[in-house]
Amino acid sequence: MLMQTHEARLTALREELKRRGLDGFVVPISDEHMSEYIGGYAQRLAWLTGFGGSAGSAVVLKDRAAMFIDGRYTIQVREQVDGKLYDYCLVPQVSMGKWIAENAPEGAKIGFDPWLHTKGWADQVGKALAKKGSELVAVESNPVDAVWADRPEPSPAPALVHADEHAGRSSAEKRAEVADWLKSEGYDAAVVSALDSIAWLLNIRGADVERTPVALSYLIAHDDGTAELFIAPEKVTPELEKHLGNAVTIRARSEFESALSGMKGKSVSVDPDYGVAAIFRLLEDAGAKPVAERDPVILPKAIKNPVEQEGHRRAQERDGAAVARYLHWLSVAAPKGGETELSAAAKLQEFRLATGALKDNSFDTISAAGPHAAIPHYRVDEESNLPIEPGSVFLCDSGGQYLDGTTDITRTVWIAAPDGSAEPSAEQKDRFTRVLKGHIAIDRAVFPQGTNGSQLDAFARQFLWQAGVDYGHGTGHGVGSYLGVHEGPQRIAKASGGQAGTGQELHAGMILSNEPGYYKGGEYGIRIENLILTVKRDIPGGEGEWLGFETLTFVPIDRTLVDRSLLTEEEIAWWNDYHAKTRKILAPQLDGEALAWLEEACRPL
Repeated sequence: MLMQTHEARLTALREELKRRGLDGFVVPISDEHMSEYIGGYAQRLAWLTGFGGSAGSAVVLKDRAAMFIDGRYTIQVREQVDGKLYDYCLVPQVSMGKWIAENAPEGAKIGFDPWLHTKGWADQVGKALAKKGSELVAVESNPVDAVWADRPEPSPAPALVHADEHAGRSSAEKRAEVADWLKSEGYDAAVVSALDSIAWLLNIRGADVERTPVALSYLIAHDDGTAELFIAPEKVTPELEKHLGNAVTIRARSEFESALSGMKGKSVSVDPDYGVAAIFRLLEDAGAKPVAERDPVILPKAIKNPVEQEGHRRAQERDGAAVARYLHWLSVAAPKGGETELSAAAKLQEFRLATGALKDNSFDTISAAGPHAAIPHYRVDEESNLPIEPGSVFLCDSGGQYLDGTTDITRTVWIAAPDGSAEPSAEQKDRFTRVLKGHIAIDRAVFPQGTNGSQLDAFARQFLWQAGVDYGHGTGHGVGSYLGVHEGPQRIAKASGGQAGTGQELHAGMILSNEPGYYKGGEYGIRIENLILTVKRDIPGGEGEWLGFETLTFVPIDRTLVDRSLLTEEEIAWWNDYHAKTRKILAPQLDGEALAWLEEACRPL
C-alpha cells in the first residue's frame, strides 16, 4: 500500500526504526557519490518530508523530528515541510549532533547510512553523541528504503562516449597524469567516487542524474595508469568497451565493495568530501591504508583546456541567442497578463530546444515572479506557481547542457504594464544598480596569481554594503564542461562559514559564475549572472603573474532597472562595451522582431 501523506511516511519510518532497535535516524539529501543533484532512487528526503531543495537533512527520533537547512532554504522549507511534524533548524547556527544529543534519550542508538555520509560527518556527529552517552550506528541497509514501496530503480541508461573533439584530451593522457600524481605522493591507488570526476577522467557521459550528464559508477585509478570501472553491466555498450580499451577493466558495480576489501596493504587516496564513510571502513577492515586526500581529478578538471574553453564560447553564443529570444517574448507577452512562472519556464525551454543542440537543462529553471524572486533557490511547481504580474520584478536563472559546454545565466527584468504606467520603485532601481556595480567590479577585476575566491568576494558586495544590505549566497561557483553546473574547487564567496573552495587559488582556465544579488523577503529579488573565464593578464610594468576574467555570457541586461546616476563613467563604458559585444554575437542569430528588440536592448546607456 502506497503512503500518500508525509505524516504516514514519517510514522512508517518510526515503526521500522523501532523494529531495528534504533532510537533515531538521519536522512540526508545525498547519494553514494555525495552528488549535488541525485537520481530519483536516492531522493529519500523529498519522499519523506516533501522538501525539494538541493541541500538539507532530516533527523527522525521516536517523538520528535527536525529539518536542518542553510540560509538559502529558510522560506522554502516552511512552504514544503509541515511544521507540525518537523522543527526547522538553521545550520551552522544549530549543530545537528548537538540537537540529537539534547533531544534523544540517554544511551540512544541513532542510525545512519554509511553510503550517504562522509567519514568526517560521522566522526563529528559520533563524538557529539558520545558526550551524552549515545551512539551513532551504521546501518547495513537504509530503513527509508524498507518503507518506500514505490521507490524508483536506478537509471538503466547506457554510458556514452564523450568524443576527444569536445574533451580536448584523451582519457589515457588524463589517467597518466593521475598515475604520476599517485607515484609522487606514494599512493598505490585512488578511489574516485565523484561521478563528474569519473566522467571527466574516462571521457564518458551518461543520463543517470537529471541535469548532470553522468553515469552511476565507481572508479579505482592505479599508479600504472590503469583503472577499474565499476558500472552496471546493462550500461556497458560495445562503443564504451572500445573507447576505454585494455587499460580500463570494466567490472560490475556490485563488485566495488569486494574490490575495496581486496586492497590489503595498499595505500589508497580517498577524497574526504566525496568518499563516503563506508569506503573508508571497507578499506580499513581490509588492512589497507586509506588516506584522506583531495581527488586528483578535481583540479585538472577545473582548469579547462583550450578545446573546452572554445567549446564554452560556442555553447554560450548558442544559448545566449535562445535566452535573448525568450526575453523578447517575455517583454511582449508578460505585460498582457496571463503568463505564469511555469508558462515562462516552458517557453524558455522551447527556445533552447529549438537550437537542436540541447541535451538537458543544467539545473531546474528558477522562474520567479514577485516575492518568489526573493528566494535564491526557488523551484516552481504546480502548487507554488504564481502569475507574472505587470508592474513587477521577474527573475529567471537557468542553464543548458550542450556537448560543448554548460551554461548558467540569470536575468532580472521589469515587467511593464500594458499602458507603460508602472515604473520600478526608486529602491528597486537602487538595489539593481548596486548589484550591477558589483557584477561589473568582478568582471573587471585584475589580481595576482595566488589570489583565491574569498579575496575577490567583497568586490561584488561593497556597493550593497554601502547601503546597509547584503546577500546570503556566494558570488560565484565553478562550472563544468558538459558536466556539473556547480563544480569545485574554485568559488567566489565569503571565507567564513566553512564554505569549501573559497581558499582555492584561481588559475587561468577556470570558469566561474559572477552572480551578486539582493533579496527583499516577500517582495522582490535581484540577481545578475554571467559566466567568466579566468585568463592571464599582461600589465605593462607589472611584476609577477597576473590574472583577470574573460566574459563568456552575452545577453542584454535590463536597462529599465538601472539608475544611471549611480554609475561611474568607467561602469557606463563597461555597459556600452558589453552590449556592443552582445549585439555583435547575437544579431547574426536573430531576425524580425527579436532582432529589433536586441537592437533596442543594446543601445548605449
